[in-house]
Amino acid sequence: MKNKRVIWIVLDSVGIGAMPDADRFGDTGADTLGHIAEAYPDIRIPNLRSLGLGCIEGAAPAIGRVPKPIGVYGKAAEVSDGKDSVTGHWEMIGIRTKEPFQTFPDGFPDRIVNAFTEAAGIPGVLGNCVDSGTAIIQRLGREHEETGKPILYTSQDSVFQIAASEETFGLDRLYRICEIARAQLTGKDLMARVIARPFIRNPEGEGYVRTSNRHDYAIHPGEENLLAYLAEAGVPVISVGKINDLFSGCGIRKAYKTVNNPDGVNRTLEVMQDEKEGLIFTNLVEFDSTWGHRRDVRGYKEGLEYFDLRLPEIMEAMQEEDLLILTADHGCDPSYKGTDHTREYVPILLYGHGITPKDLGIRTSFADLGETVGQLFGVQHLPMGTAIKY
Repeated sequence: MKNKRVIWIVLDSVGIGAMPDADRFGDTGADTLGHIAEAYPDIRIPNLRSLGLGCIEGAAPAIGRVPKPIGVYGKAAEVSDGKDSVTGHWEMIGIRTKEPFQTFPDGFPDRIVNAFTEAAGIPGVLGNCVDSGTAIIQRLGREHEETGKPILYTSQDSVFQIAASEETFGLDRLYRICEIARAQLTGKDLMARVIARPFIRNPEGEGYVRTSNRHDYAIHPGEENLLAYLAEAGVPVISVGKINDLFSGCGIRKAYKTVNNPDGVNRTLEVMQDEKEGLIFTNLVEFDSTWGHRRDVRGYKEGLEYFDLRLPEIMEAMQEEDLLILTADHGCDPSYKGTDHTREYVPILLYGHGITPKDLGIRTSFADLGETVGQLFGVQHLPMGTAIKY
């Protein structure tokens, strides 16, 4: 076993330029990192640059190159048919999604809604539309409290999102009806995730605010993947953020929820202190949920700067044989049209003590990362992916 520990951090939605097939997804010209750097040429990300972020083939010049990067750097294309979090994360661990999960950009048909409300024992739903999660609870929160009808909404992603008040509807009840929806959305209606979106009255003012008790119900990835192989080999996998939800707990030994990116970084550092071997797998979701989908270019830029500021803490906490992986699962260009994810390459940055800097060029699949991790821990080959040599 070459490495005793891998710290794998997914910067959710931090894409690095449109893929050749982006036109098929309506994403021609998208470039999450490039457009942020062009909008804010003074962006302060020296540590990401030092690892080679701006040296990646095809990276926008505005990201900024350094003459002597200290990391292994490159980018990866997605071969799966999709651009959502489940598809991207699953490909990382060796699962190719050949048919995209179902989406309902015009809201859910009566056959789905009626079956759900009957099985859940609820008087109906509110919304049933494409909307922002923070906006729809302001618009329908009071009616929800008065009627007991949960708020149902979706996006361009394959998500069935149910929002309800923790105070009047109850958190456990919300989780139960999400489990019912998860069991129903199969076959021709197979969706990647059902998401519980609890909220409360704003304790500091008007309206409502979402709580940290979000829970994602993804479909199970099966047993032919990196996480299952690691578990079988006795290698501990520690999840930070929504990783556990995205894989339905497959192969995860311990899981820690997080509230935001700072909490995710803090928890990762705590786990690094406590767990001296295995895979620490972190997702930092705010790039996507807080800034990408809401098309907040400035907020996204500040989020990148914050992570860059904290990155040295992670690097300094690494053991001699540790490997750090930084990547993303898709794009979500905050300067682009609409509010959807964008079909982009994802960056690959590797760092460790004694690593020789190297340009990886363009990798053909996100699964190359999973195969790399698998080989480091001596587990069997994944169904797809080629290990990175460094």
